[in-house]
Amino acid sequence: MVAGSGCGCASLTPGACRVEDRPRKLGSPVVTEAIPEQEQTLSLHSTVVGEGGETVVFLHGLFGQGRNFTAIAKALAPDLRSVLVDLPNHGRSPWTGTADYVAGADAVAGWLRAETAADGPVHVVGHSMGGKVAMVLALRHPELVDRLVVVDISPSPSQGVGQFEHLLGSLASVELGALGRRADADTALREAIPSDAVRGFLLQNLRADGDGFRWQADLDLLRRELPHIGDFPEADALGAEPFDHPVLWIAGGESDYVRPEHAATMRRLFPRTTAVTIKGAGHWVHSERPEAFTSALRVFLTAEDR
Repeated sequence: MVAGSGCGCASLTPGACRVEDRPRKLGSPVVTEAIPEQEQTLSLHSTVVGEGGETVVFLHGLFGQGRNFTAIAKALAPDLRSVLVDLPNHGRSPWTGTADYVAGADAVAGWLRAETAADGPVHVVGHSMGGKVAMVLALRHPELVDRLVVVDISPSPSQGVGQFEHLLGSLASVELGALGRRADADTALREAIPSDAVRGFLLQNLRADGDGFRWQADLDLLRRELPHIGDFPEADALGAEPFDHPVLWIAGGESDYVRPEHAATMRRLFPRTTAVTIKGAGHWVHSERPEAFTSALRVFLTAEDR
């Protein structure tokens, strides 16, 4: 997402980095029972990259789309087959009228069960908001998830939603009917959002529609539900047992989304967690340090030990 507060956006500023730690070899996962299904059947938009290897599903953050992970997916091929998902209320996926994490995770579970995970569990990678969806998915539907990667987010409430209120308000203020071309939207947002990188990222949500333009993301819903997007579900909504499969918890070294005080909750819910810090990376770890990020994923997801 965009520059740094605690709700799912990040700095796009580059800098040097290295992987501080490597995933260790992991033992066999314990099979857990799924809780009764609550998920709705929702047709989510997805793109497949690669043909060989095990399947890994990518879940993006706030304002994002599955295609944000295209470069990473191409780099992982042919070792892994990647499925890039547009989460509900984003990209080309349907609007649902809710930004609740339990409802979102259950919707992803229903889609996985019918589509990508119909023949067995898959790996799941989630960044920021998508990381929270991925964690809830793994806890509520562990039979669908083999290995889990949580990228620069914690199973805790996030702080500092003010920046995102500003961004959502700025996008909503654009008079779509007055736009003659995409560049007009960029011009309209330049004063409110000075960063070219941030504007470019946000404007990926603007789509031509007939003779005009429309926002693909449900901006009204995201703005209204922003406090819930920054939150994390209570324990009674997460399933009866911890997720006892291998988990890789990646943090950007320059980001404050993952803090030492989050570790106890993370390890209580995900006891087989391996923590990795990618130095010099902010919240957008996969775009700021793609080689280090891809290396960490490949080592973890292709390790022979289960």
